Amino acid sequence: MARSPGPGARAESPQRPRVVLVTRKTGLETLLENQGTRGQAEFFLKTRGQSIDSFEQSDLRFRSNLAGVQQAIPADQRRVHVERERVDRFLFAPDDIVLVVGPDGLVPNTAKYLNGQLVIGVNPDPGQYDGVLCRHTPAEIPALLDFAETVLATGGQVPADAAYRIEQRAMAVAERDDGLKLYALNEVFVGHLSHQSARYRLRLADGRREERQSSSGLICATGTGATGWARSIVEQRALDIVLPAPGERALAWFVREPFPSVSTGTTLDHGRLGEGERLVLFSEMGEGGVVFADGIESDRLDFLSGQVVEVGLAERCLNLVVPP
Repeated sequence: MARSPGPGARAESPQRPRVVLVTRKTGLETLLENQGTRGQAEFFLKTRGQSIDSFEQSDLRFRSNLAGVQQAIPADQRRVHVERERVDRFLFAPDDIVLVVGPDGLVPNTAKYLNGQLVIGVNPDPGQYDGVLCRHTPAEIPALLDFAETVLATGGQVPADAAYRIEQRAMAVAERDDGLKLYALNEVFVGHLSHQSARYRLRLADGRREERQSSSGLICATGTGATGWARSIVEQRALDIVLPAPGERALAWFVREPFPSVSTGTTLDHGRLGEGERLVLFSEMGEGGVVFADGIESDRLDFLSGQVVEVGLAERCLNLVVPP
């Protein structure tokens, strides 16, 4: 006769959601890859007035906390470990629970390849990372996984007395006229790969205003990305524009260094986009025209003469598990 699980026991089930653990290489790992050996890496740093000690200490802290995260995942829970370099080729399941362990920037690097999955950000080194998006500690993992499984089991409903909540953060999308898309949690960049002069025609969301431009490119930022590149532009140019909040369904766009000439204008240089509104850009670049998201230039769309790109709010968003 089968025995029933005791009170509080977890029932094993093949249907339990999978945990996808996302990390990136540490500074020490990257250094050793580039230099080949520890001795060569130490020599390389010493000739530049640096020490390998800080790299090793940071690596040790990360590995210690990563081990704590892995040990906190129940033994019967399906799991897979994916490094950032493989995220763009990894097939996420709709009910995956995504554990991002690393700096805040690893969340947007991952979010652009997700479609509604729950994301839990874990800060492995609070002395080094701010923890704006990766707010949790390894000790919280059991409670966080319980919360995520409860939400998934109830079709996305968060219990009123839950210890956590889900913060939905708006994302941007760039769609080329052949249907290819790029998603961004921070911002979309449209311009020249070298960040030199980009030539294109810009049509505003109202469809009535259009301008040929030569600039250092255009960025379209979400509320999450509004604290970075976008804020710097606003402050440098003293622009009168309200940047969107992290959860707001709105985007802010800016043309970088527009150049006036007999054939190019500078009157359309910034604005906001709401639900259903899109900027339309028509490329006039024979080479080097690109679209990329969240600073990942290696994962890009070509944007060459004759091609058209529309930029606006994405239909998907980041579902980030945060404290109440």
